[in-house]
Amino acid sequence: MVKIKQADLIKYQKNMKNVRIAVIGDVMLDIYYWGKTERISPEAPVPVVNITDEEIKPGGAANVALNIKSLGAEPMMFGIIGSDLYGVHFVDNLTENRIDVKYILVDSKRPTTVKTRILASNQHVVRFDKENSADISKKNENKLLSLIEKNIDGVNAVIFEDYNKGLLTPRVIRSVIEMCRKRNIITSVDPKIKNILSYKGVTIFKPNLRETEDILKRKIKTELEIEKAGADLMEKLDLKKLVITLSERGMAVFNENAIMDIIPARSAKIANVSGAGDTVIATLVSFLCAGATFNEACTIANYAASIVVEDVSIIPVDPKVLSLRLSESGGLIGK
Repeated sequence: MVKIKQADLIKYQKNMKNVRIAVIGDVMLDIYYWGKTERISPEAPVPVVNITDEEIKPGGAANVALNIKSLGAEPMMFGIIGSDLYGVHFVDNLTENRIDVKYILVDSKRPTTVKTRILASNQHVVRFDKENSADISKKNENKLLSLIEKNIDGVNAVIFEDYNKGLLTPRVIRSVIEMCRKRNIITSVDPKIKNILSYKGVTIFKPNLRETEDILKRKIKTELEIEKAGADLMEKLDLKKLVITLSERGMAVFNENAIMDIIPARSAKIANVSGAGDTVIATLVSFLCAGATFNEACTIANYAASIVVEDVSIIPVDPKVLSLRLSESGGLIGK
């Protein structure tokens, strides 16, 4: 793991105001109901949760955009929602967070994807989802690609945030990668396995360990097996850079020569790993575009993930907290 010079971190954070990143992916609405449970229902052997608070926030690919915005860069959020009340809440939330909604498509034939969580005493009781994961229509593919083509010039990087909810079809993925190749724009992906081969040739590929196992169709446990898996994955998908997140073990980082470096996890406690992948890809790409080296950006992203997993809900990383965590954990050198 590399050490970050404090002067360099300050420089990268200042450079964020000049960074523009297009996020293309499956947006959704995260709803949290917080409450207390003191008895079991007489109707069924389940707890009765007395709701005391609720929280509505953009999720999925929109959480990547929130992280980018929080870090000081400018996200361009491309996604699709339904013509429903949840879609209104989604737009309102993005607007409140000063993220432009003009790149969001609305489709009256599909619902806005919603994940609703009920929590009691900081523990998840249940989650229920509302979604249509079918691929978007050819008409919406055309609209989306036209929108991206008209606005991609001047973008520093593209992040594909794939949750298998239908926006990232093979045609969309391949077309955008080709747009970026012609313009020398960084492409990165937080993948799902469904359209995995369509991501061939991206700049940065960031699966977790389970996704890596699914792609390669084998179990991966030891460090040697991780190293071999990374090399195989880079060859299979013609990758330039690879990051495999390893949950409580940290992350495995591979350079263009498929040489691996393990960056250990930095969390004191883990309350919720949901959203950690969003934070990693957002932080990594943002700092890379702001001038950090690949290893520096990965190290900073690892620290960012250590912050967000300590919260029971899904939150974007705070740059001030990130700087403090780097300083207190010995990740910074110099003054």
